[in-house]
Amino acid sequence: MKGKYHNDVNKDRLLDSFLQLTEIDSESFYERDMADYLKGELGSLGIRVHEDSAGERLGEICEKSLKKEGNPAGNLWAFMPGNMDSREENEKRALLFCAHMDTVSPGRGKKACVQEDGRITSDGTTVLGADDLAGIAEILEVLHILEETDAVHPDIEILFTAAEEPYCQGSRLFDFGNFHSKTACILDMSGEVGTVALAAPCIYSLYIWIHGKSAHAGFCPEEGVHAIHIAAKAVSILPYGRVEEDTTLNLGMIEGGSGKNIVPDEVYLTGEIRSMDSEKAEYWAGRVRETFEKCAEEAGGRVDFLAEKEFDAYRVKKDSYTPRMLKKAAGRLGVKMRFVETFGGSDNNHFHSNGIEGVVLANAMEEVHTVREYTDLSQMAVCVELLLELIRAVTE
Repeated sequence: MKGKYHNDVNKDRLLDSFLQLTEIDSESFYERDMADYLKGELGSLGIRVHEDSAGERLGEICEKSLKKEGNPAGNLWAFMPGNMDSREENEKRALLFCAHMDTVSPGRGKKACVQEDGRITSDGTTVLGADDLAGIAEILEVLHILEETDAVHPDIEILFTAAEEPYCQGSRLFDFGNFHSKTACILDMSGEVGTVALAAPCIYSLYIWIHGKSAHAGFCPEEGVHAIHIAAKAVSILPYGRVEEDTTLNLGMIEGGSGKNIVPDEVYLTGEIRSMDSEKAEYWAGRVRETFEKCAEEAGGRVDFLAEKEFDAYRVKKDSYTPRMLKKAAGRLGVKMRFVETFGGSDNNHFHSNGIEGVVLANAMEEVHTVREYTDLSQMAVCVELLLELIRAVTE
């Protein structure tokens, strides 16, 4: 019999780990220092870690989208072999834990402040980075406990992804053939620990270029084709917001024109579509395109249109394996399990597209993507306990 299971979270170590992580700048496309630090931490536990080649492609994306050179890293894949009775059982019951290395901005020069009530905040000038450094710290604590107790566990696979915030660019480039886990927990959601997302939307990013014809607005406006007018007409025809119960449409940016006395010949718009149904998302992308093309044709202009699918929607049934095991683990801890849908994407969308049944767990991060972001040490510890009980549940 292997070592006994216990859920004695070392809160001092968990806090210290989180504070060290927040000291490292790791905005999207600038995760190099974070990846190097995590390689060292995993290596100190004797865990094999591999960095894939995604960093090269992410560097190209950074230069294209941000118009500057980044300092990207690839995705980190780590493996802790199981210690069950057979290789077959270790692989059959394997678990995958995932969190992302990047933070949103403002995320440079973060200073974590431990409050008297146990909350951890930033100093108010940057985000804290609990999204998703709380998830990373929790996973590291799980690995520490497994290593020091020799507790029974199957193969544990870890994925720390790069560039998750800009529509999961890092995991999009990952080779999921590296995994043999079919069960995954992605630690990347706000809310009370015990909240689990079983569904998330398909997202399309929209890029629309309207081409008209320039002319002097005072002397010969009739010779021009007014690109802004084309855009305005198309925008006025389309519905916005919640276009269906499970689908939203938004055009969020517009720019164009070159002078107040010039008929504008180019306008650029961007937007997005989200839907819990991938086919509906595709339909609305087509409808937006048709509307803009028709308005441009009627005015004598033309449109270049790109609808880029970031990822597909997914839905996990409550009675499927991963939710059942989590519910079993939560029951042992007395943690209330709440299954929800989320309208935000995550690395889990790519997991499902690659045949892995993942769910997204709340991991003690609140008011994310703002300078008011915070976490709570006691809730982080509960998340660690939940993961340990999940490991116990799948080995029985």
